[in-house]
Amino acid sequence: MLPVIYSDEFLQHDTGRFHPERAQRLVAIVKALKAAPWADKIEWQLPTPVATRPVLPLVQQLHSFAYIKTVQEIANNGGGLLDADTPISPRSYDIALLAVSAWLDGVDQVLATQNPAFVLARPPGHHAERNTGMGFCLFSNAAIASFYALQQPGIQRVAILDWDVHHGNGTQEIVENNSEIAYCSLHQSPCYPGTGKATEQGKHNNVLNLPMPPGSTLADYQPLFEQKVMPFFQNFQPDLLIISAGYDANADDPLAGISLNPEDYGLFTHYCLQLTRRIVFGLEGGYHLTALAQSVVATIEQCLT
Repeated sequence: MLPVIYSDEFLQHDTGRFHPERAQRLVAIVKALKAAPWADKIEWQLPTPVATRPVLPLVQQLHSFAYIKTVQEIANNGGGLLDADTPISPRSYDIALLAVSAWLDGVDQVLATQNPAFVLARPPGHHAERNTGMGFCLFSNAAIASFYALQQPGIQRVAILDWDVHHGNGTQEIVENNSEIAYCSLHQSPCYPGTGKATEQGKHNNVLNLPMPPGSTLADYQPLFEQKVMPFFQNFQPDLLIISAGYDANADDPLAGISLNPEDYGLFTHYCLQLTRRIVFGLEGGYHLTALAQSVVATIEQCLT
Protein backbone atom coordinates (compact mmCIF):
# COMPACT_ATOMS: atom_id res chain seq x y z
CA MET A 1 0.00 0.00 0.00
CA LEU A 2 1.18 3.51 -0.76
CA PRO A 3 -0.18 6.37 1.33
CA VAL A 4 -1.55 9.39 -0.56
CA ILE A 5 -2.22 12.27 1.80
CA TYR A 6 -5.07 14.38 0.45
CA SER A 7 -8.08 16.42 1.52
CA ASP A 8 -10.83 18.16 -0.43
CA GLU A 9 -9.99 21.15 1.75
CA PHE A 10 -7.02 21.79 -0.53
CA LEU A 11 -9.54 22.75 -3.23
CA GLN A 12 -10.57 25.73 -1.08
CA HIS A 13 -7.36 27.65 -1.79
CA ASP A 14 -9.11 29.69 -4.49
CA THR A 15 -6.73 31.25 -7.00
CA GLY A 16 -9.41 32.35 -9.46
CA ARG A 17 -10.96 30.78 -12.49
CA PHE A 18 -8.10 31.33 -14.96
CA HIS A 19 -5.10 30.89 -12.70
CA PRO A 20 -2.83 27.98 -13.72
CA GLU A 21 -2.41 26.76 -10.12
CA ARG A 22 -6.06 25.89 -9.68
CA ALA A 23 -8.06 23.35 -7.74
CA GLN A 24 -8.77 21.29 -10.87
CA ARG A 25 -5.17 20.11 -10.75
CA LEU A 26 -5.91 17.98 -7.69
CA VAL A 27 -9.28 16.88 -9.05
CA ALA A 28 -7.58 15.56 -12.19
CA ILE A 29 -4.92 13.70 -10.22
CA VAL A 30 -7.41 12.10 -7.82
CA LYS A 31 -9.57 10.95 -10.74
CA ALA A 32 -6.58 9.41 -12.54
CA LEU A 33 -5.34 7.61 -9.43
CA LYS A 34 -8.77 6.17 -8.67
CA ALA A 35 -8.98 4.90 -12.27
CA ALA A 36 -5.55 3.25 -12.22
CA PRO A 37 -5.50 -0.57 -12.41
CA TRP A 38 -3.68 -0.65 -9.05
CA ALA A 39 -6.04 1.84 -7.36
CA ASP A 40 -6.65 -0.66 -4.54
CA LYS A 41 -2.99 -0.31 -3.54
CA ILE A 42 -3.44 3.35 -2.62
CA GLU A 43 -4.21 4.18 0.99
CA TRP A 44 -5.96 7.56 1.03
CA GLN A 45 -5.23 9.52 4.20
CA LEU A 46 -6.49 12.84 5.48
CA PRO A 47 -3.83 15.28 6.71
CA THR A 48 -3.58 15.85 10.44
CA PRO A 49 -5.76 18.87 11.34
CA VAL A 50 -3.72 21.96 12.17
CA ALA A 51 -5.68 22.31 15.43
CA THR A 52 -4.17 19.06 16.71
CA ARG A 53 -0.57 19.60 15.58
CA PRO A 54 1.84 22.49 16.29
CA VAL A 55 2.37 23.39 12.62
CA LEU A 56 2.65 27.16 13.10
CA PRO A 57 5.77 27.04 15.32
CA LEU A 58 7.56 25.05 12.61
CA VAL A 59 6.51 27.58 9.97
CA GLN A 60 7.67 30.39 12.26
CA GLN A 61 11.12 28.82 12.50
CA LEU A 62 11.66 29.24 8.77
CA HIS A 63 9.47 32.21 7.77
CA SER A 64 9.52 35.67 9.30
CA PHE A 65 6.74 36.69 11.65
CA ALA A 66 5.98 39.71 9.45
CA TYR A 67 5.51 37.57 6.35
CA ILE A 68 3.29 35.01 8.06
CA LYS A 69 1.19 37.85 9.47
CA THR A 70 0.86 39.37 5.98
CA VAL A 71 -0.53 36.13 4.55
CA GLN A 72 -2.95 35.79 7.45
CA GLU A 73 -4.14 39.39 7.19
CA ILE A 74 -4.75 39.24 3.43
CA ALA A 75 -6.83 36.09 3.95
CA ASN A 76 -8.72 37.55 6.91
CA ASN A 77 -9.53 40.67 4.90
CA GLY A 78 -11.25 38.66 2.18
CA GLY A 79 -8.26 37.82 -0.01
CA GLY A 80 -6.02 39.67 -2.42
CA LEU A 81 -2.70 39.43 -4.22
CA LEU A 82 0.59 38.68 -2.48
CA ASP A 83 2.26 39.46 -5.79
CA ALA A 84 1.05 39.51 -9.39
CA ASP A 85 1.19 35.70 -9.62
CA THR A 86 0.22 34.69 -6.10
CA PRO A 87 -3.40 35.16 -5.04
CA ILE A 88 -4.61 34.63 -1.49
CA SER A 89 -8.25 33.76 -0.87
CA PRO A 90 -10.13 33.91 2.44
CA ARG A 91 -9.18 30.29 3.30
CA SER A 92 -5.65 30.30 1.83
CA TYR A 93 -3.80 30.88 5.11
CA ASP A 94 -5.53 27.95 6.81
CA ILE A 95 -5.14 25.72 3.77
CA ALA A 96 -1.45 26.59 3.44
CA LEU A 97 -0.92 25.50 7.05
CA LEU A 98 -2.87 22.29 6.32
CA ALA A 99 -0.58 21.68 3.33
CA VAL A 100 2.43 21.95 5.64
CA SER A 101 0.77 19.47 7.99
CA ALA A 102 0.25 17.08 5.07
CA TRP A 103 3.95 17.24 4.17
CA LEU A 104 4.80 16.50 7.82
CA ASP A 105 2.40 13.55 7.68
CA GLY A 106 4.33 12.37 4.63
CA VAL A 107 7.52 12.37 6.67
CA ASP A 108 5.82 10.50 9.52
CA GLN A 109 4.39 7.88 7.16
CA VAL A 110 7.69 7.22 5.42
CA LEU A 111 9.62 6.91 8.67
CA ALA A 112 6.97 4.56 10.08
CA THR A 113 6.81 2.27 7.05
CA GLN A 114 10.25 2.73 5.44
CA ASN A 115 8.39 3.09 2.15
CA PRO A 116 7.32 6.02 -0.06
CA ALA A 117 4.33 8.31 0.45
CA PHE A 118 2.81 10.96 -1.83
CA VAL A 119 1.56 14.29 -0.50
CA LEU A 120 -1.19 15.61 -2.76
CA ALA A 121 -1.57 19.13 -1.40
CA ARG A 122 -1.69 22.74 -2.48
CA PRO A 123 -0.66 25.54 -2.41
CA PRO A 124 2.84 24.55 -3.52
CA GLY A 125 5.87 25.84 -1.68
CA HIS A 126 9.29 25.77 -3.30
CA HIS A 127 9.32 29.45 -4.35
CA ALA A 128 8.39 30.68 -0.86
CA GLU A 129 11.40 32.42 0.68
CA ARG A 130 11.97 33.23 4.33
CA ASN A 131 10.46 36.72 4.06
CA THR A 132 8.00 36.38 1.19
CA GLY A 133 5.97 33.99 -0.92
CA MET A 134 5.95 34.18 -4.71
CA GLY A 135 5.33 32.07 -7.79
CA PHE A 136 2.03 30.60 -6.51
CA CYS A 137 3.75 29.48 -3.26
CA LEU A 138 2.93 30.54 0.31
CA PHE A 139 4.94 28.42 2.79
CA SER A 140 8.09 26.45 1.99
CA ASN A 141 6.64 22.96 2.40
CA ALA A 142 9.70 20.91 1.42
CA ALA A 143 12.09 22.96 3.53
CA ILE A 144 9.80 22.84 6.56
CA ALA A 145 9.40 19.07 6.11
CA SER A 146 13.17 18.63 5.95
CA PHE A 147 13.76 20.54 9.19
CA TYR A 148 10.94 18.58 10.82
CA ALA A 149 12.48 15.30 9.68
CA LEU A 150 15.80 16.22 11.27
CA GLN A 151 14.01 16.41 14.61
CA GLN A 152 12.93 12.76 14.33
CA PRO A 153 14.94 9.87 15.86
CA GLY A 154 17.57 8.41 13.57
CA ILE A 155 17.41 11.16 10.97
CA GLN A 156 20.70 13.00 10.65
CA ARG A 157 20.73 13.94 6.95
CA VAL A 158 17.87 14.85 4.62
CA ALA A 159 18.12 15.27 0.85
CA ILE A 160 15.73 17.30 -1.30
CA LEU A 161 15.41 16.64 -5.03
CA ASP A 162 13.48 19.33 -6.90
CA TRP A 163 12.53 18.21 -10.41
CA ASP A 164 9.97 21.00 -10.94
CA VAL A 165 10.77 22.91 -14.14
CA HIS A 166 11.33 26.09 -12.11
CA HIS A 167 14.19 26.49 -9.64
CA GLY A 168 13.13 26.20 -6.01
CA ASN A 169 14.63 29.50 -4.91
CA GLY A 170 12.75 29.46 -1.61
CA THR A 171 13.81 25.94 -0.67
CA GLN A 172 17.43 26.66 -1.52
CA GLU A 173 17.48 29.94 0.40
CA ILE A 174 16.16 28.28 3.53
CA VAL A 175 18.27 25.09 3.53
CA GLU A 176 21.57 25.97 1.85
CA ASN A 177 23.36 26.94 5.08
CA ASN A 178 22.40 23.71 6.85
CA SER A 179 25.05 21.02 6.49
CA GLU A 180 22.48 18.32 7.33
CA ILE A 181 20.36 19.07 4.24
CA ALA A 182 21.38 18.59 0.61
CA TYR A 183 19.42 20.25 -2.19
CA CYS A 184 19.48 19.35 -5.88
CA SER A 185 17.40 21.05 -8.58
CA LEU A 186 17.00 20.33 -12.27
CA HIS A 187 15.27 23.33 -13.84
CA GLN A 188 14.84 25.20 -17.09
CA SER A 189 17.17 28.12 -17.62
CA PRO A 190 16.48 30.81 -18.59
CA CYS A 191 13.11 30.70 -16.86
CA TYR A 192 11.25 32.02 -13.81
CA PRO A 193 12.47 32.92 -11.19
CA GLY A 194 15.92 33.40 -12.70
CA THR A 195 17.83 31.74 -9.83
CA GLY A 196 19.64 28.42 -9.56
CA LYS A 197 22.95 28.95 -11.29
CA ALA A 198 25.29 25.96 -11.48
CA THR A 199 27.88 27.97 -9.56
CA GLU A 200 25.65 28.06 -6.45
CA GLN A 201 26.92 25.19 -4.33
CA GLY A 202 25.85 26.09 -0.82
CA LYS A 203 27.88 26.82 2.27
CA HIS A 204 28.75 23.14 2.72
CA ASN A 205 28.85 22.04 -0.95
CA ASN A 206 25.32 20.79 -0.26
CA VAL A 207 23.63 22.42 -3.27
CA LEU A 208 23.63 21.03 -6.82
CA ASN A 209 21.88 23.11 -9.47
CA LEU A 210 21.52 21.63 -12.94
CA PRO A 211 20.10 24.27 -15.31
CA MET A 212 18.45 22.74 -18.40
CA PRO A 213 18.10 24.60 -21.72
CA PRO A 214 14.62 24.93 -23.23
CA GLY A 215 13.75 21.95 -25.39
CA SER A 216 15.60 19.45 -23.19
CA THR A 217 14.28 15.88 -23.32
CA LEU A 218 14.80 12.66 -21.39
CA ALA A 219 17.98 12.16 -23.43
CA ASP A 220 19.35 15.28 -21.68
CA TYR A 221 18.02 14.46 -18.21
CA GLN A 222 19.01 10.80 -18.02
CA PRO A 223 22.81 11.26 -18.14
CA LEU A 224 22.54 14.04 -15.56
CA PHE A 225 20.67 11.72 -13.21
CA GLU A 226 23.30 9.03 -13.66
CA GLN A 227 26.42 11.23 -13.63
CA LYS A 228 25.42 14.12 -11.33
CA VAL A 229 22.26 13.60 -9.26
CA MET A 230 22.88 10.02 -8.13
CA PRO A 231 26.55 10.52 -7.14
CA PHE A 232 25.67 13.77 -5.32
CA PHE A 233 23.09 12.02 -3.15
CA GLN A 234 25.07 8.79 -2.79
CA ASN A 235 27.96 10.83 -1.42
CA PHE A 236 25.63 12.64 1.00
CA GLN A 237 23.98 9.40 2.19
CA PRO A 238 20.60 10.83 3.26
CA ASP A 239 18.41 9.13 5.82
CA LEU A 240 15.34 10.53 4.01
CA LEU A 241 14.69 11.86 0.51
CA ILE A 242 12.10 14.57 -0.06
CA ILE A 243 11.06 15.23 -3.64
CA SER A 244 9.58 18.54 -4.74
CA ALA A 245 7.54 16.78 -7.37
CA GLY A 246 6.62 19.38 -9.94
CA TYR A 247 5.40 18.12 -13.29
CA ASP A 248 5.66 21.26 -15.39
CA ALA A 249 8.68 20.01 -17.36
CA ASN A 250 6.21 18.06 -19.50
CA ALA A 251 6.17 18.94 -23.18
CA ASP A 252 2.48 19.86 -22.95
CA ASP A 253 2.88 22.21 -19.99
CA PRO A 254 1.91 25.82 -20.81
CA LEU A 255 4.35 27.55 -18.44
CA ALA A 256 7.73 26.25 -19.61
CA GLY A 257 9.64 24.79 -22.53
CA ILE A 258 11.10 21.43 -21.46
CA SER A 259 9.99 18.38 -23.45
CA LEU A 260 9.57 15.50 -21.02
CA ASN A 261 6.76 12.97 -21.19
CA PRO A 262 4.71 11.71 -18.21
CA GLU A 263 6.38 8.28 -18.26
CA ASP A 264 9.79 9.94 -17.85
CA TYR A 265 8.87 10.70 -14.24
CA GLY A 266 8.58 6.97 -13.69
CA LEU A 267 12.25 6.66 -14.66
CA PHE A 268 13.22 9.54 -12.35
CA THR A 269 11.37 7.74 -9.56
CA HIS A 270 13.19 4.50 -10.40
CA TYR A 271 16.52 6.26 -9.92
CA CYS A 272 15.39 7.69 -6.60
CA LEU A 273 14.26 4.29 -5.34
CA GLN A 274 17.77 3.01 -5.99
CA LEU A 275 18.96 5.52 -3.40
CA THR A 276 16.34 4.74 -0.76
CA ARG A 277 12.72 3.72 -0.33
CA ARG A 278 12.34 6.40 2.31
CA ILE A 279 10.92 9.00 -0.07
CA VAL A 280 8.35 11.72 0.53
CA PHE A 281 6.90 12.97 -2.76
CA GLY A 282 5.16 16.34 -2.47
CA LEU A 283 3.31 18.06 -5.29
CA GLU A 284 4.70 21.34 -6.61
CA GLY A 285 3.90 22.56 -10.16
CA GLY A 286 2.36 21.02 -13.27
CA TYR A 287 -0.36 22.89 -15.16
CA HIS A 288 -1.50 20.72 -18.06
CA LEU A 289 -4.15 18.64 -16.32
CA THR A 290 -3.77 15.43 -18.35
CA ALA A 291 0.02 15.46 -18.40
CA LEU A 292 0.07 16.29 -14.69
CA ALA A 293 -2.26 13.45 -13.75
CA GLN A 294 -0.43 10.93 -15.96
CA SER A 295 2.89 11.98 -14.43
CA VAL A 296 1.69 11.40 -10.88
CA VAL A 297 0.34 8.01 -11.97
CA ALA A 298 3.75 7.14 -13.46
CA THR A 299 5.50 8.20 -10.26
CA ILE A 300 3.30 6.18 -7.93
CA GLU A 301 3.19 3.17 -10.25
CA GLN A 302 6.98 2.93 -10.07
CA CYS A 303 6.81 2.88 -6.27
CA LEU A 304 4.42 -0.07 -6.36
CA THR A 305 6.55 -2.32 -8.59
